[in-house]
Amino acid sequence: MSTDSFGAKGTIQAGGSEHEIFRLSAVEGAERLPFSLKVLLENLLRTEDGANVTADHIRALANWDPSAEPDTEIQFTPARVVMQDFTGVPCVVDLATMREAVTELGGDPAKVNPLAPAELVIDHSVIIDVFGRPDAFERNVDFEYQRNKERYQFLRWGQGAFSEFKVVPPGTGIVHQVNIEHLARVVMTRNGQAYPDTLVGTDSHTTMVNGLGVLGWGVGGIEAEAAMLGQPVSMLIPRVVGFKLTGEIPAGATATDVVLTITEMLRKHGVVGKFVEFYGEGVGAVPLANRATIGNMSPEFGSTAAIFPIDEETVRYLKFTGRPDAQVELVEAYAKEQGLWHDPSREAAYSETLELDLSTVVPSIAGPKRPQDRIALSEAKEAFRGAIVDYVDHGADDPDDAAGAVSSVDESVEETFPASDPASPSAHGNGDGGKPRTAVSAAAGATGRPTKPTLVTTADGTSFELDHGAVVISSITSCTNTSNPSVMLGAALLAKNAVDKGLAVKPWVKTSMAPGSKVVTDYYEKAGLWPYLEKLGYHLVGYGCTTCIGNSGPLAEEISAAVNEADLAVVSVLSGNRNFEGRINPDVKMNYLASPPLVIAYGLAGTMDFDFETQPLGQDTDGNDVFLRDIWPSPQDVQTTIDNSINQAMFTKDYADVFAGDERWRSLPTPEGDTFEWDPESTYVRKPPYFEGMQPEPSPVQDISGARVLAVLGDSVTTDHISPAGSIKEDTPAGQYLREHGVEKRDFNSYGSRRGNHEVMIRGTFANIRLRNLLLDGVSGGYTRDFTQDGGPQAFIYDAAQNYAAQGTPLVVLGGKEYGSGSSRDWAAKGTALLGVKAVIVESYERIHRSNLIGMGVLPLQFPQGESASSLGLDGTETFDISGVTALDEGSTPRTVHVTATKESGEKIEFDATVRIDTPGEADYYRNGGIMQYVLRGMLRS
Repeated sequence: MSTDSFGAKGTIQAGGSEHEIFRLSAVEGAERLPFSLKVLLENLLRTEDGANVTADHIRALANWDPSAEPDTEIQFTPARVVMQDFTGVPCVVDLATMREAVTELGGDPAKVNPLAPAELVIDHSVIIDVFGRPDAFERNVDFEYQRNKERYQFLRWGQGAFSEFKVVPPGTGIVHQVNIEHLARVVMTRNGQAYPDTLVGTDSHTTMVNGLGVLGWGVGGIEAEAAMLGQPVSMLIPRVVGFKLTGEIPAGATATDVVLTITEMLRKHGVVGKFVEFYGEGVGAVPLANRATIGNMSPEFGSTAAIFPIDEETVRYLKFTGRPDAQVELVEAYAKEQGLWHDPSREAAYSETLELDLSTVVPSIAGPKRPQDRIALSEAKEAFRGAIVDYVDHGADDPDDAAGAVSSVDESVEETFPASDPASPSAHGNGDGGKPRTAVSAAAGATGRPTKPTLVTTADGTSFELDHGAVVISSITSCTNTSNPSVMLGAALLAKNAVDKGLAVKPWVKTSMAPGSKVVTDYYEKAGLWPYLEKLGYHLVGYGCTTCIGNSGPLAEEISAAVNEADLAVVSVLSGNRNFEGRINPDVKMNYLASPPLVIAYGLAGTMDFDFETQPLGQDTDGNDVFLRDIWPSPQDVQTTIDNSINQAMFTKDYADVFAGDERWRSLPTPEGDTFEWDPESTYVRKPPYFEGMQPEPSPVQDISGARVLAVLGDSVTTDHISPAGSIKEDTPAGQYLREHGVEKRDFNSYGSRRGNHEVMIRGTFANIRLRNLLLDGVSGGYTRDFTQDGGPQAFIYDAAQNYAAQGTPLVVLGGKEYGSGSSRDWAAKGTALLGVKAVIVESYERIHRSNLIGMGVLPLQFPQGESASSLGLDGTETFDISGVTALDEGSTPRTVHVTATKESGEKIEFDATVRIDTPGEADYYRNGGIMQYVLRGMLRS
């Protein structure tokens, strides 16, 4: 219950019911705030408790200074949580473990449930093994279930065991598209209250829902678990960048071109850690689907959120997608009552502003390795020839570069390139009837050195020459664009026009179509366009992220062999949101983002060394050259097709029973009961040790004595360096663990897929091959010195940590500036805690990782201002004693604790370290040994 210091509580009548609300008009200054900050202000009003959320916090937000740098921390309580399956599994594992702990402590396990609605969409696991054939979807789903049966059984148990937790089964859609089409409420109703729909999601592209006027962003698993358990997320009141849209998109350009332009602009401007908010007269003319596409790319330009206000277009979309009439009525009434309805004549206060005239947008692509590197399509050939020099001469050939690229992916992914099933098919061969084709050698043109194209003959007898720049993957993928009918139907109409002209995709191109929901399939069928897509090889391969997260699947064996033997710099073109090196496919060095129509256009061209203006895509049946302009659909044709092929009934039908799943899902053998029956043989899902030995009341906080240093790290060590990510190598502790449990190397899968097994994940913590532990000279990777052995020999970090644990020796980590920056990875904190680290001492923290460490019971400390491990003379061989921690038991948080580091010679180095427990809630978490223990004890008391 809110303490309601401002008397904001009132009621509203809408949608046939009366709802309690907290009126923003009760707070002076609210009217001038940007839309996004009004949402935060309502959140604070409703959750004010006098401790974590105070009247001072509310006043600080209402009196927000647009020009000030963020320095006020607030506690934001999201209304709900969305998850994808990679990052969602450990959240459910922890909930299941909490139930067992409650049982052991004499409580009722059935009472352990998410305290906020939590919805998980299984979309990250489908891999494009089969493509270019009518049975591709069914076979890929079969492979998906074979690989992930254990995880799916566990999630299906959770779906039945927990209230407020729902699972959208495999083969249904992508989390963010399902979110905007069905899950998002825009205005929530719960316990008699109405309030803005807000959320956090375990995927960075959660911001897609910002297009609906819903404030939310991606977080790590610990923050998501906190939100599920009713705990707030700590954040600074951000700067807000106003982005004014004017004009209309010209013919020939698409929403994808708009978002690539916006991405380039905002990356150059600098919006990391800021909110971006779209405003102005032009906003009303931006279709909801385009708003969602822009919101989806927020992580690519670096903002926390990229939000549109609520207006007539929002209401139209809610009606169109089948939301109940009462819900739609409530959204409009609540938004108008609270000043959240878009008024183009009123301009809020913004920290900074930018403007884009949409009429200036031109067809574009982005690449070859970053989404912000936009290239006008008219300059694409020249840009490609300039870029390929790096990839032919050196570039992504260095294994460290590739590994770093994979592990720099956001928290939501952590994908690798799983071993394909031996039954996976080879190329579809829907090409030129065996006629050899040559991809023009851009490398020769760029470097002046001749190259020799490689002759390839596929299993079906098709022969062709493969060269640098060949487009080997052409994939319509990712919710970024598959949620947008204008570009999806534009692609299908382009396919029809191409087929009518007699064009075909080149035989070396792996083609795929992976929509974000079944609605896309429905409107393709109603429009009669599937046959044309399939004629070009763009068969349905699955409803999931696929190529965009690296699940492109293997290239045909003959093509893969040719690429690797000749060290060819080949290309993928995808309609996704990320194109980092090493991400899309291990054989592909260069990756370009493009709109769905351009994805097909490049499939027809077969090479990036192509100028669509001057080079024909082929010849028609009369021998006339056919250019891209000859097959590009007009905006009128696209709109007419949209009007005639999409209706509300499609959304109503496809989402009527969205959580039920198909026969595969329903027939999974699934444990029953309030607690999960852990399979001792499982290598995917295991019971973690967080609650072992836990008592109903927390033990007194202890000082840390006799600690050894696990690692000495430098500046800018990111969560990518700490958290397990990417492929699992055989000669590592994680690989050895899997082999000991009977798992063949081809079935290792990825750290991302095994996030529900703490045994795998702790073995991969601090194991990034680019991590440099300064306890060792010139060594990179997951190694340290093990001082349990004479002389402190080099050892794997995991092995050394186990030896320290056997001796009862606590551990500390020393670091530099910006420790824990980057994506918010839960296992960066979980792995640290499970390795036995009790404190981390660094020069400065990234805020979220600091908070996550506390959430796992690890004490975050900072060296005195201006000091560092080096300046204090610490080299990591010392034994550490930290005193003054026990003051936390007295109900307050000490500003400093005393650290004594004793060298082997007996010399002592002493200093006072700053305690970075910054809020009362964080102090409660630490006293209880972590956030899960804190919540669990609260459940027992209630």
